[in-house]
Amino acid sequence: MMAKHGRLIDIHQHYLLDEYKGALATLGIGGSAERSWPDWSPAKTDETMAKAGIDAAVMSIASPGTYFGDIEFTKKLVVTCNDGFARLVGDNAKRFGALGMVSLPDAAAAARDVAYVLDTLKLDGIGLVSHYDDIYVGEPDWNEFYAELDKRKAVVFVHPIRPLQGGRAIYHFPSGFVELVAASGRVIANLLATGTLENYPNIRWIIPHAGGILTSILYRLSKFETMRAFKDNVPKGVDAYLSNIYFDVAQATDPATLEALFKVAPVDRVLFGSDYPQAIDIDNVVQDTLDGLKVLPAFDAEARRKIMSENALSLFPRLA
Repeated sequence: MMAKHGRLIDIHQHYLLDEYKGALATLGIGGSAERSWPDWSPAKTDETMAKAGIDAAVMSIASPGTYFGDIEFTKKLVVTCNDGFARLVGDNAKRFGALGMVSLPDAAAAARDVAYVLDTLKLDGIGLVSHYDDIYVGEPDWNEFYAELDKRKAVVFVHPIRPLQGGRAIYHFPSGFVELVAASGRVIANLLATGTLENYPNIRWIIPHAGGILTSILYRLSKFETMRAFKDNVPKGVDAYLSNIYFDVAQATDPATLEALFKVAPVDRVLFGSDYPQAIDIDNVVQDTLDGLKVLPAFDAEARRKIMSENALSLFPRLA
């Protein structure tokens, strides 16, 4: 049965292309960190979208990314995945959007990928991961890449992956519970500290999971405004840059999280996202997200409508 609500666009779904999983299998990779690939298929995506009443979804490939130390492997995999996304969108132009991939940490190759993804394939934006090896998004040496994004006013979705660890960290819970949201905080801090948000203002950044740890580090980030090393990179003030970032609410719809997010982000910068099928609880994550948006007292009907579809359409008008 379809859910009863207005138009719904999910900007945070993952499409696990067989070509992607096959390529990673040659490296002995069968999932994301300690988690194997979820029990998923394109048919299950169709079923999930129908059950939840999702009209359209924007697809990306996230964890564990595409770079594993061999840039030539990365370049080939990026082409394979981008062409696969083009086929998906071509067959379902009003139902699916797709975020193309790039060959970071090779910034020159990544700049060329931007042209291919957005100008030739006509995909809907670029999908990045938080870091490539130990280099986080916001790296100043990647300015050639940012310039290509800025020139096209590109939508750029930055999904977290787990940080490098010399050995297995000693804790007794899945690493993604904490490491992924921390990685998103690192991305935001790096974008601010390096002046990337100031220097390339036309890039439309999306950070998932309500910005991860963002709201707990706001005091620290505000100190960039007075620290000699960073103040020239945030001349408008930290709050001004944060208010221009888009945030999705995937796996982040408990009331306390949403209330904190809305102290940072205006309602027209918040997007519906589910993280299906790589969420903690793939069977319930979409409904959990919808339920979270229903119960927050601060949301009126107009705010929910913006979050559920209108804000997404401002970024992905083709899905209208």
